[in-house]
Amino acid sequence: MCGLALCVRRTPVDPLQIGRRVRFWRTRRGMTQEAFAALMGKSVRWVEEFEGGRRQADPQLSIVRLAALRLNITLERLLTDPVDTGCVGEAEIEAVRRALYRHDVITGSCDHSSAPPRPVEQLRRSVAHAHLGFQAGHFSQLSSVIPALLVDTTRAAQHYEGDDQLVSYELLSLALELTEAAAIKWGDTELAVVAGHRAVAAAERSENPVIKASAARRLGEAMTSAGQAAGAAQFVLAAAERLAPELLRCGPDGYSVLGMLYLKAAMAAAAAAEADDRNPGQHARRVPDFLGQAEEQAERLGCDDNRLWTAFGPTNVSLYAVAAHVQLSEGADAVAVASGISAAAFQNLPRERRAHLLTDRAHGELQAGLREQAVATLLEAEELAADEVRCRPRTKTLVENLQLLGVGCAEGRLRALADRCGLPG
Repeated sequence: MCGLALCVRRTPVDPLQIGRRVRFWRTRRGMTQEAFAALMGKSVRWVEEFEGGRRQADPQLSIVRLAALRLNITLERLLTDPVDTGCVGEAEIEAVRRALYRHDVITGSCDHSSAPPRPVEQLRRSVAHAHLGFQAGHFSQLSSVIPALLVDTTRAAQHYEGDDQLVSYELLSLALELTEAAAIKWGDTELAVVAGHRAVAAAERSENPVIKASAARRLGEAMTSAGQAAGAAQFVLAAAERLAPELLRCGPDGYSVLGMLYLKAAMAAAAAAEADDRNPGQHARRVPDFLGQAEEQAERLGCDDNRLWTAFGPTNVSLYAVAAHVQLSEGADAVAVASGISAAAFQNLPRERRAHLLTDRAHGELQAGLREQAVATLLEAEELAADEVRCRPRTKTLVENLQLLGVGCAEGRLRALADRCGLPG
């Protein structure tokens, strides 16, 4: 065994990770770069480069040790601790993955517990509460909720009979949908696709066309996120064609999930266009058609609603139009559509939808060259749902791109946002 100092000398220290940890702890201590520079006996420029991982390839141990001293943390923490941004970590995601891969959850078999399954109505409330938490933008907190939901809904589907069993399969499918949606926010597309396949299987056993359509639209989203956009479009359109007659008889719930299938088809087509180097137009031309079919269902619904946590309605169709324009690199069009959404309609959306719209708008503003405005839009999104900005990989990439391109007078605000995202300055 060797001491810490010997190990550090033998193994190069990652300057980028050291810089991130220094920035995190300096900010947490309420210390400015000027104050930290004075304590270190260095210039502010030196601190900026040190925190950005640009000062030297392998920081001297004496410098790292002094930084730990000035920040009032141990050298070991500065060398090894992950930067805590309040986002879900790999350990939490792994706990969800373990629950999803449990033998009894995969097979639907009884576990060895002698306790009776939770009552269906109690499970219904738990599933609803978790979905509302997602719509409130609390993605990180879901990692502690999902494992128990997966186990409890699986046990209920196994133990109950008749109508209670069918409802239990509905709830199991919805719990798997939630797993899938959260995994997409966490950036784990493989986990999302696995959960999506399971949600579709559980939905089929529920015999409820609304649940079947809901699970299908989520799997389409996961497939698109995982780079299977063309297949995703085919899948959700097949689901829409198969289920449409029943869904149209189901009233508002049916209109909502059918409309969502077309919205997911629009996003899949836009993503397929981006991925197709030979003939992107064949996919891009379908996007307006799918948005139009979703709009027909929104007109049937007659208002913005949140049936089965879809937030479906005319406004959500506009949100997807913004997202599709961004996917197609049509930033100015995305900004124009976003600007046309009324303040009242915007305020009536769940927080997650509002924050998602704002991050999409910020992407569009970057594409349109409105970089300072993109920073302001991201800060507005952060106020609504911090996890959507600080924790979601696609948004953190947007912050990094803005840093690289420069944002003029918004540099200070962007630097502070990057701090909160755990990114180097």
